[in-house]
Amino acid sequence: MDYIVSARKYRPATFDSVVGQRSITTTLKNAVKNGQLAHAYLFCGPRGVGKTTCARIFAKTINCSNLGADQEVCNECESCRAFNENRSFNIHELDAASNNSVDDIRTLIDQVRIPPQVGRYSVYIIDEVHMLSQSAFNAFLKTLEEPPHHAIFILATTEKHKILPTILSRCQIFDFNRITVKDAAAHLQQVAQKEGISIEAEGLNVIARKADGAMRDALSIFDQIVAFSGRQITYRDVIDNLNVLDYDVFFGIVDACSAGDYRKAMLDFDEVLRRGFDPLHFLEGLTHHLRNLLMGRDASTLTLLDVADSTRQQYQDQAARMNETFLIDAIDAASRCEMEFRTARDKRQHVEFGLLHLCCLNGEKKK
Repeated sequence: MDYIVSARKYRPATFDSVVGQRSITTTLKNAVKNGQLAHAYLFCGPRGVGKTTCARIFAKTINCSNLGADQEVCNECESCRAFNENRSFNIHELDAASNNSVDDIRTLIDQVRIPPQVGRYSVYIIDEVHMLSQSAFNAFLKTLEEPPHHAIFILATTEKHKILPTILSRCQIFDFNRITVKDAAAHLQQVAQKEGISIEAEGLNVIARKADGAMRDALSIFDQIVAFSGRQITYRDVIDNLNVLDYDVFFGIVDACSAGDYRKAMLDFDEVLRRGFDPLHFLEGLTHHLRNLLMGRDASTLTLLDVADSTRQQYQDQAARMNETFLIDAIDAASRCEMEFRTARDKRQHVEFGLLHLCCLNGEKKK
């Protein structure tokens, strides 16, 4: 089977190809350029944002014997070829989630003493380092503080708060950001072009938002959509496959509430429930939609909308028809309805009363 999932096939291989972590990759490249390499690094951040990827690129870069002027690897020297062919003995990866005992760390400490045969550094990447036991952390402390000159440790974690302060004090700490919707959608567009797949911009934005800042998740969702729709993907295909609420649902309901048309608002909400959506999910989407409308009223805040250009224009058009006071009051009412949802005994009725409140905010009722 020759198929490779996109998250592996398009995993960044150079610093410049890493998505959404420009400040971190620039810092690491400058450290290599100036020869200011620390003996221990801690990469923190949510899943799927490039922590392990950057660790591998960094490990490959510091062992490359023919770096370019931009501090990118040559992919031609023996060290680079060994890395690309998965036969490098300079890079050692340990999954602390399943190798978290003190014996595992002692084995690692014994291994650290052996200098590299090719290249200058032996790099030890410990993923999910927060999973190490207390005794394993204690056994690791001395080696982490004073490793051999050829050893560099890169620790990666999604839960920085679980790392002992004594470990944190021995590392240079890099906090990775969530991937923005704009950056994720742009990267997905590049992947789609390389694969010869046509997909609408609105669909890419839905995938990027659904991934919630994780590039790996975005690529996995993209593969799922391709399997569902083939090589011609529309916005509707993405909405149907991911079972997410369409923008048009919220545009219609807010128009009805602004006009005081509670009948249409109730019928639209009933249709949402008939399609199997959770009322809380609907409330969260409605609150977010109202927030976007408020941001869409002014050109200075328009950049805060993580949506495609055509959808941004829809927000501008609807926001122009809305009173600013109505939008602020509506956001307050929708937020309170969302907060009180979990304690409500009749969930549907609770949301319906919230919609009735929104319909009355403009002081107008359709008869």
